[in-house]
Amino acid sequence: MNALQVDRRAVIGGALACAMLPATRAFAATPQGFFESHHLPVGLQLYTVGDAIRKDLDASLAKIASIGYRVVEPASYHGYTPQQLREAADRHGLKCTSIHIGAQASGGNPGLDGDLPKLAADLHLLGVTDVVMPMFVTPARFGAARPGDAPGAYMGRVSAGLTVDDWKRTAAFLNERGAKLRGEGLRLGYHNHNPEFAPVAGTTGLEILLSETSSDTVVFQMDVGWVAAAGVDPVALLRKHGKRFQLMHVKDIQASTKANYALQQDPTEVGSGNMDWTHLLPAAFEAGVRKFYVEQEPPFKMDRFDAIDKSRRFLMDFGVERIRA
Repeated sequence: MNALQVDRRAVIGGALACAMLPATRAFAATPQGFFESHHLPVGLQLYTVGDAIRKDLDASLAKIASIGYRVVEPASYHGYTPQQLREAADRHGLKCTSIHIGAQASGGNPGLDGDLPKLAADLHLLGVTDVVMPMFVTPARFGAARPGDAPGAYMGRVSAGLTVDDWKRTAAFLNERGAKLRGEGLRLGYHNHNPEFAPVAGTTGLEILLSETSSDTVVFQMDVGWVAAAGVDPVALLRKHGKRFQLMHVKDIQASTKANYALQQDPTEVGSGNMDWTHLLPAAFEAGVRKFYVEQEPPFKMDRFDAIDKSRRFLMDFGVERIRA
């Protein structure tokens, strides 16, 4: 090899290195948003797409996966068996990491008041690790819903009549069921709406649940939309109760929402309302939340699948401009 060949190779190599350098720098400098930088997926609570899951499981999960979701949280079984749900989720590259199961069995869905070893076996088949009770235990004295009740009307009447003892009974139920589920390798959580924030004998239902449940067996899933609908600051709530909140429903509400405890809010897509995500998401992560699920209440201003697409795009982009700046 002569000197000319060496020089020629050095020149070519240097030119290639220089050509690649801008691309390398651009790749290294590509800003990451909040979820990507923390290596967290944006999940979806399947309640958000309404009865689409019951009508066509495969088509619905295919749409959800095509939007970019990889993690979902079923609202009980949606009319299917755990095996059917798992097989469909696997076909579309989706994982069920959490599930909502009511306190009482209803409408063909299991309840936490039933055979827990059987429930645990089914949930392990589905692949979940967190079981979330989505509502307080309904006292027997309220009876059943009235014929023709509007959605939420019955639960609104019940929640307005709850006492300290009622909330303590819910806490005791969570402790007992949570201890048994922990023995089955599952974690029990409680999901709030806004009746939990109504004043009751100088405290609130949520404060009773937090103080009366064992942190070893019961965690909480914060629904930030319902917290805000009660007129409460979710960031302050996270900072006050630290590690008790381990899961979150990422939900937005319009500024027209008036503070209430009666299951009322004016919903919108995530990023289109008045939630302070700049402080809320970091506060959630600092508190220990690692499972985030988009959820939206009806009525919708657009197709539900378009809405979950819009919410996910906002969340995936969240933090990019701040990091870039």
